[in-house]
Amino acid sequence: MSGTSRPQFVLFGSSIVQFGFFGEGWAATLAHLYARKADIINRGYAGWNTRRALQVLDKVFPKDARVQPSLVIVYFGGNDSSFPDPTGFGTSVPLEEYIENMKKIINHLQSLSDTTRIIVLSAPPIDDVALNIQFARSNGKPSRTNETCRVYSEACLELCQDMNIKAVDLWTALQKVEKWQEACFIDGIHLSPVGNKVVFKEVLKVLKEADWKPSLYWKSMKNEFDEDSPYDPFFDDGRPYNNLSNWVLPDNDYWD
Repeated sequence: MSGTSRPQFVLFGSSIVQFGFFGEGWAATLAHLYARKADIINRGYAGWNTRRALQVLDKVFPKDARVQPSLVIVYFGGNDSSFPDPTGFGTSVPLEEYIENMKKIINHLQSLSDTTRIIVLSAPPIDDVALNIQFARSNGKPSRTNETCRVYSEACLELCQDMNIKAVDLWTALQKVEKWQEACFIDGIHLSPVGNKVVFKEVLKVLKEADWKPSLYWKSMKNEFDEDSPYDPFFDDGRPYNNLSNWVLPDNDYWD
């Protein structure tokens, strides 16, 4: 456990969160950008729905924790929007229950502290054709459709508007990409580098535009150990470098 204290950004959700830390994933990029500003914590669980999330909500976000997160990014909805299985098992959650579950999750997160901020990601679209090839049920019927994802996405966004919670409309944002079905997904449902970049940019836009105090936008946050030091690198001619604590690779304007 680190002895220093940084703000905590907790990403809570299903595969869009868990796999977002792989390679060029949106969460990995966020962690890179905030490397000296905040700890980006992965609480993503592939295959989960809001029912499963509610079962562990108090364990993942205990109200008596010594340090509460500065930001929680929540994503559930894609799995909830699956069609019911005849067995009664599976990830499907009726729309009304999904809305109520999301409300409970948001209410719990709001109760953690007065400074815990929340961003909710809506259900993204899916490529119906590719998804049916990869994830069709044994009876040959699709597990979900892009239309059901739209319905759950819109319900999530409406709930967030009613609760005054920042939200990202992934269903719309990803479909703005040219040939989005091929460009944004690797299997019709999980994000490609292009799709991950869209999610990252949408999240960063919310962080930049939110009127939160203190701001959680990366350029507004203090770096850890950002003081000048005699051990900073030097140019060959002896001139000291500018303090590297504000530098992100690639150069900072790449992220604006």
